[in-house]
Amino acid sequence: MIWSRVRQVNVLRSLLREYYPAALAAFGNDLDDRDALAVLAIAPSPDQGRRLSQARIETVLRRAGRQRNLPAAAAKIRAGLQSEQLSAGPGVIPAYAASASALVAVLTAMVAQTEVLARQVEQGFGRHPDAEIYRSQPGLGMILGARVLAEFGDDPNRYADAKARKNYSGMSAITRASGTKRVVLARYARNRRLGDALFLQAYSALRASPGARAFYDRQRARGSTHYQALRALANRLVGILHGCLRHHTLYDETRAWHTEEKLTAAA
Repeated sequence: MIWSRVRQVNVLRSLLREYYPAALAAFGNDLDDRDALAVLAIAPSPDQGRRLSQARIETVLRRAGRQRNLPAAAAKIRAGLQSEQLSAGPGVIPAYAASASALVAVLTAMVAQTEVLARQVEQGFGRHPDAEIYRSQPGLGMILGARVLAEFGDDPNRYADAKARKNYSGMSAITRASGTKRVVLARYARNRRLGDALFLQAYSALRASPGARAFYDRQRARGSTHYQALRALANRLVGILHGCLRHHTLYDETRAWHTEEKLTAAA
């Protein structure tokens, strides 16, 4: 549902760029935000946007659920909608506006249904026997943890060891050597849905886990790019998850990174 919503947002952004760039100035990349959807629903054309008053925008935002910073948010949106823009031909603006209204209606429904599905996923995931182990991992919450569990599966015998789980995740690198040349490459054939979830976990873990942050910083210090360091961190986190599942234990920050600390001290 989230991926479908992103695709619809991209379509709406492309459409607005053709005839209503002031809306992009007002809302930026947050076109599926409740503020943007509420305002675009009543002002899908540039002329309608320019005519919106501060009070009208505040009323719309309040009805959409905003409770804080109403005057400031409304003023920023109004300034964006009234900014200078290149105009499209008068004959095509109504067609563009009708298309935008339809997309806004679709996105509004998708945002609401995504929240419904999120609550259902949380309820279902919370009943799984491995839920607490997944939730204990740095960077994994209810939704992301449920995604990782769904893609890995819960058969305890599916992966012979941590290396097998890492290979399936696609986070472990491939080393190719020819003569004196040695190249380390990312795996092309992989579960891309799982890979997406693991990259999100690794990125979140940078703030949640000092060990993960230190591991990432060491990778960057060795010359790795941000993407390479993040992939290496995701690979390490997969190994940690495998160990927790194999031994039925929750994540422990000290135990998870003690090997890395010893290697660093020895170096």
